[in-house]
Amino acid sequence: MPIKVEKEYPIYTIIIDNPKVKNAVDGPTATELVDAFRRFEKDDNALVAILWGANGTFCSGANLKVITKGRSNRIERKGNAPMGPSRMELSKPVIAAVAGYAVAGGLELALWCDLRVVEKNAIFGVFNRRFGVPLIDGGTVRLPRLIGLSRAMDMILTGCSVTAEEAFSWGLANKIVEINQSRPEAEKIAKTIASFPQICLNNDRLSTYNQFGLNIKEAMVKEFEYGLKTLDSGEYLSGSKAFSEGIGKHGSFNNE
Repeated sequence: MPIKVEKEYPIYTIIIDNPKVKNAVDGPTATELVDAFRRFEKDDNALVAILWGANGTFCSGANLKVITKGRSNRIERKGNAPMGPSRMELSKPVIAAVAGYAVAGGLELALWCDLRVVEKNAIFGVFNRRFGVPLIDGGTVRLPRLIGLSRAMDMILTGCSVTAEEAFSWGLANKIVEINQSRPEAEKIAKTIASFPQICLNNDRLSTYNQFGLNIKEAMVKEFEYGLKTLDSGEYLSGSKAFSEGIGKHGSFNNE
């Protein structure tokens, strides 16, 4: 199967592994991706997911070669998106570990993730521009929110290639690493994220996403609602106690 899962709790790694088509995603593969992320969402031991493409490629988009062979991507207004999970709203973070090409629908999968760790040979692009295939998995929504309208329009209208260095300077990539190091670095970041108090972290994450489309007053009210949920959980009490005992002072993130 082209989708594999490796669990090393609290990390849950979902792997696209179909080198013959550079990890392109057809309809059945998209369904497998959705199923994998649903299992991650329900797994209380899994705190952070990593989406990684094996064999030096993240994802080259939808598999256009199988459109006439009964394996085409699902095109429906509701339910799973064509690439699979890009309509899902998870309660926990996902990190994209990007090597090689993350283009067309593969770019959209990377945009869907919360963070992107990219290898120095990574290439992003709306390469589907050449074939009249639309961005239909959130590309026109998430890309301008991440990098701004002008740069997003450049990518969307021209189909230009964007290098790792450009992606980092634009805010599309969060970190650049050496070749073959995107997954290990994503795992390192995932372990850091998993070490923090999870209720607070995930409520702040959801508040950040849900402020889009709200005016400042509405967004502040929504933020306060998420904050109350965190405070009502009592999670902060153990953290306050630790701080009073000298842990984490002067900005330290070490338990000392």
